[in-house]
Amino acid sequence: MSACPLCQASPHAILWQDDFCRVVLLQDADYPAYCRVELLAHVKEMTDLAPQARARTMKVVFAVETAIREVIQPDKINLASLGNKTPHMHWHVIPRFETDKHFPNSHWGEAVRNSQAQPLTALQVETLIEKIKAHVTCALSS
Repeated sequence: MSACPLCQASPHAILWQDDFCRVVLLQDADYPAYCRVELLAHVKEMTDLAPQARARTMKVVFAVETAIREVIQPDKINLASLGNKTPHMHWHVIPRFETDKHFPNSHWGEAVRNSQAQPLTALQVETLIEKIKAHVTCALSS
């Protein structure tokens, strides 16, 4: 799977990882704290996973959502698993604000306004890492 970018080492900051998946911080200037949960194994669809692995995936996704909500208090969180361009299981966890350049539309759509998002501070990134670790650890232990 050498052509699959998610099978390679991530160019993004890894906030958390185990032997099943990793959480990366996408450095998106318009969407601070935009994270992606990426399975390490090359799996195309959620239904290709055993039920226990599906549940594990979603526990991580929900833990990341909870951490983002605690750290930056977005107006909404979007969860998406598309994989049309990259057929490798991953989930986007996208914090949304009513003032972001695409709201209320998809962040992949046409911009409806100019917007300058504030980048995460070093303290916010550190706090996000701590919260993700804590929430994932708690979720996977239950």
